[in-house]
Amino acid sequence: MAMIKKEIEVQKAKKILEVVVDNGFSYSFAQKLLRNKDIKLNGRTCKENVKTEVGDVVTCYYKEEVKPFEVVFEDDECVIVNKFSNVEVEGGVDKLLGAYAVHRLDRNTEGLLILAKTSEAKTKLFDAFKNHWVRKFYLTEVVGEFKVDKLFRAYLVKDAVKKEVKIFPNKVSNSHLIETYIRTLKSNKESSLLEVEIIGGKTHQIRAHLAYLGHPIIGDGKYGRREDLKRFKEKTQKLFAYKLSFKKVGLKGIDGKEFKILPKWLEGVTI
Repeated sequence: MAMIKKEIEVQKAKKILEVVVDNGFSYSFAQKLLRNKDIKLNGRTCKENVKTEVGDVVTCYYKEEVKPFEVVFEDDECVIVNKFSNVEVEGGVDKLLGAYAVHRLDRNTEGLLILAKTSEAKTKLFDAFKNHWVRKFYLTEVVGEFKVDKLFRAYLVKDAVKKEVKIFPNKVSNSHLIETYIRTLKSNKESSLLEVEIIGGKTHQIRAHLAYLGHPIIGDGKYGRREDLKRFKEKTQKLFAYKLSFKKVGLKGIDGKEFKILPKWLEGVTI
């Protein structure tokens, strides 16, 4: 792929990364360009996030950036996107869209995400999630045969230092009740395709809960087993937020509607 050159004339004095982001690049991609010395300021290679002045010329050298998301629905109040892997919601998708993140997906989890475009819509969506007027469904492929149609309850404890969570069968100190509804769509001795609905939702809930149940998600490097990672050789976890269903939440564009999209790894598969 050929290298692209983009010149930007600074209109307002800002740090150089802000100038690059204001011209269509994600913050993480702009940081990568700076680290790789692919940004020049007035013809000189820039190594730090320096301040620019009006009239300066910032030049970026890059290969086409992989899109962080695609828009599925948008109106004046909210936007629903299909978020791609390795993209943060906070400081990533929300910043690019200039919208409020009212729920989140893990960095490595792909799928449907709704953001509010106004403060009023933000309040309504926060209330909707709090009152469970929004239903969130996921598709995932897990290790082993797992035939089930059941609501599982457990307790989750977050370890902020290790950036992971642990699951317990009973309430312990600093734990939170989690509820995960799991329905098998297809299953064999090697793997199972599941539809998962979470009521509420905590950090890494689905990934950790399924691993606790003995069926880690294929490709999950944090909660999966080493032998399974070697066997399936998946570089990203097979977990996808595929459906959002809305009751009457006070936003005319989405009230009573359902949005659904399937992951690429299920193309051609009937579910």
